Amino acid sequence: MFDDRHHETLQSLRRRLFGYACALSRTTEDAEDLYQDALVRAMAARSVPNDARAFRVWMFRLIRNLWIDRLRREHRRGELIDAEAEPEEQPGPGDEETLVDVLLVRQAFLRLSKDHRDVLALVDIAGFSYDETADLLETPRGTVMSRISRARAALAAQLRAAPVIPFPRQTERRR
Repeated sequence: MFDDRHHETLQSLRRRLFGYACALSRTTEDAEDLYQDALVRAMAARSVPNDARAFRVWMFRLIRNLWIDRLRREHRRGELIDAEAEPEEQPGPGDEETLVDVLLVRQAFLRLSKDHRDVLALVDIAGFSYDETADLLETPRGTVMSRISRARAALAAQLRAAPVIPFPRQTERRR
């Protein structure tokens, strides 16, 4: 049964859960829907893990499973998003160079394979350990370790290959 402890744990996980939903989804709106659906499903569940670690893994698995279900449903409808589609641009920090970096990383992340996005989202974004990630993905720890290594290398290669067009400096614009 969902109780006050679970609510407190959800509050502490809120940013990480939403960050994971964003990593899986292509738009903020989709991430918000995914996050809200997971909360509703968790609060309506008959059986909820009492152990904090188990509850945390359960919540992330819930988001992942809802996302997979959504992809399957979209695929059946013939609406699967093209892997090459550009992600929605999000308002970012005021610093133009930082904004360009954020957009490049997001685009590179979305070009990775599903397995690489999954493991990077769980380890590097959500902060799970290799053991927790292995539990969540239901795969051996060694597989997680090799995937994270290959995923980081693939992301770095994507970023190195990204065409960068620098913004003119403030002094250059005034001329």
